[in-house]
Amino acid sequence: MDGAQVADTFGVMAVLAVAGVALAVVAGATSAGARAAIRDLVAQHGRLSAWLVAVVATAGSLWFSEAADFTPCQLCWYQRIAMYPLVVVLGVRAFTPGGSRDLRLAGLLLVGAGLLVNAWHVTIETWPSLESGACDPVVPCTLRWVEGLGFFTIPRLATVAFGLVGVALLADRSDASGDPYARPDDLDAPVLEEEPA
Repeated sequence: MDGAQVADTFGVMAVLAVAGVALAVVAGATSAGARAAIRDLVAQHGRLSAWLVAVVATAGSLWFSEAADFTPCQLCWYQRIAMYPLVVVLGVRAFTPGGSRDLRLAGLLLVGAGLLVNAWHVTIETWPSLESGACDPVVPCTLRWVEGLGFFTIPRLATVAFGLVGVALLADRSDASGDPYARPDDLDAPVLEEEPA
């Protein structure tokens, strides 16, 4: 497969994932039964889903740079700094019974940082005249290596990946019930008062 075919494949995956999330939002907004089913599904598979998206995004990023020989620009490297640790953080969270609120927070912080860099990258890629010359002229941040389905550049695929991980982390609040380090007030449980001695 060449870079264009891989970008098309990732583009199809991105469209299907975004359509699935949109469908879930609409179904959840219009039906209490669907909302309960979605809540159960997220509780059972949200942590694993977030991790799998990070794994696929990391694998795709590595394929584009190592197999297709697309040299990452400076902003791509910053986004990688946010995405690659998500594989470890979300992997530990996904396979820890009950998850972890701390790892969820760490994941959300990495997603937020990645999305901030990504927003600028997509902006200057879309409107190259906004680029101030801060990026390497040999590998400019405005270079479009591929356009999967005629739209999905590598930074736009990263937007979808960070967005999906963020949605999964925000929707999955199952950590509180299974976090062995959670405080009683985190669980909305009554705090037992000490009896006088």
